[in-house]
Order: sequence, then C-alpha cells, then structure tokens
Amino acid sequence: MAYLAPQEFATKMIDAGESKLFMSTKDTLIRSYMAGAILALAAAFAVTVTVNTGQPLIGALLFPVGFCMLYLLGFDLLTGVFTLVPLALIDKRPGATMSGMLRNWGLVFLGNFAGALTTAVFMAVIFTMGFTEAPNAIGQKIGTIGESRTLGYAAAGFGGMLTLFVRAVMCNWMVSTGVVAAMMSTSVSGKVIAMWMPILIFFYMGFEHSIVNMFLFPSGIMLGGQFTWTDYFLWNEIPTVLGNLVGGLTFVGLTLYTTHAKTNAKKRSSDAKLMSVAAE
Repeated sequence: MAYLAPQEFATKMIDAGESKLFMSTKDTLIRSYMAGAILALAAAFAVTVTVNTGQPLIGALLFPVGFCMLYLLGFDLLTGVFTLVPLALIDKRPGATMSGMLRNWGLVFLGNFAGALTTAVFMAVIFTMGFTEAPNAIGQKIGTIGESRTLGYAAAGFGGMLTLFVRAVMCNWMVSTGVVAAMMSTSVSGKVIAMWMPILIFFYMGFEHSIVNMFLFPSGIMLGGQFTWTDYFLWNEIPTVLGNLVGGLTFVGLTLYTTHAKTNAKKRSSDAKLMSVAAE
C-alpha cells in the first residue's frame, strides 16, 4: 500500500483537525449523526454474530467493518475529534480557539447520540417484533451488557469508577490509533488494513467507547435491562467520554504531534558539531 512517512501524516492530522474545527453546524451534525448510526449498527451486528456463533472473537473480528465504512464516507466520531481538533489550537492555526473546539465537540456529541439512538430504536423494534413480544436472544444479550457495565461498576465504588475510566482511556488510545493509521495510506485497501487491528483490539478487550455505549445502553433499557438512565450516564457515559478524551489526546494526538510535527534536532548532529568545534 502507498505509505506516508510519520512527518507527512502528522501534518495531515493537524489539517484534519483544522478542517473539522471550521466545519459548518449543518455538516458537523449530519456527519456525526451518520457516524453514530453506522457504528451502532456495527455493534448490533457484532453482538448478533457473537450470539449466533457463541464466539466473541468472531464478532470482534467483524466489528471494524462499521468503523471503516464511516471513516471512508467522511463521517465524524467524538473519539476522533477529541484527538484531532485540539491539534489545530496547539499548532496555532489562524482562527482556532477554545470556544470553537468546545462547539465542535458539543455538536459531534449530539449528532453521535442522535444517530446511535435512532439505530437503538430500530433494532429494538426488530428484536421484539415491534414491541409485541419479549426480546429475542440477541435483545436479551444487549440488555444484560448494560447491567454489568453500570451497576457492576457502581457496586465496586471507587475501584469500579477507576476501572471504567482506564478502560475508556485505553479504548480511545486504540480507536484514535486506527484513525491516524488510516492517514498513513493513500489507498482504500491500505486504510482498511491499517484501521482493522486497533479497532479489533478495543472491541474484543471490552474497552469502553462512548459512541458504542450510546447504542448499547439505551437499547438495554428499551429491551428490559434492570438499570436506569441515571445509572447509564453516571456509571458509564460521562466517565467514558472523559476517559476517551484523555486517551485519544494524550496517547495519540499529543505524542505524534510532539515527536513528528515538532521534531527536535538530532542529538547526533549536535554532538558532531561540537566535536568539529573542539577539533578546530
């Protein structure tokens, strides 16, 4: 596959962050709505495969298809803008402001949530024959996922919250690595290959992704899960959003920007210059 050097895709990361920062409200909402809806459908697909085969690894192997689709279509996830948009401010691009960044994050959150909720309602209709009968096996599985990842964390108190936060940090470390990896290639096949592995890792390891959870937990409530909207927001969505922000920005955005966009002078060159001066 056509490959870009790290210095080249680091510049693409900053350019992408700047582009998203100045995107119109209409385009931001449409692109984030579609991203949330497609990722939610991919999550429903992965759970369906897992239930039907009894093999979670097969579901995880196939889940990245949704991520690849939304990326290639130019749609935006909150996890991606957490990593890319701040780089426009850090690089001091003209017109880039903190208020503009917060506006972008807020719009993408709303769009992702609306898209994921739409898919959740559609899938709940399918799993229950239009709410006329009990959820099928897949619907029951989705209902129990929400219970263990809200009330389960709450029962462990501080340890549960810490575990939830760390899982969210590691999730966006992997997801944003997938976003950046796609920029390494200029071919569709290369982008898909580069994205697949980190997305597979995050899904199979059960890390916490704020947009996937925007589908799983509202679906769980609709399908009879024994937890509330308050449980969902306090013991999953809000800590997950914060963990995703920290993971994507620190482990991917800032590290790549610092070492590839703002590379320091080579130490060997400095040493050689000093030796040359000393010899004179």
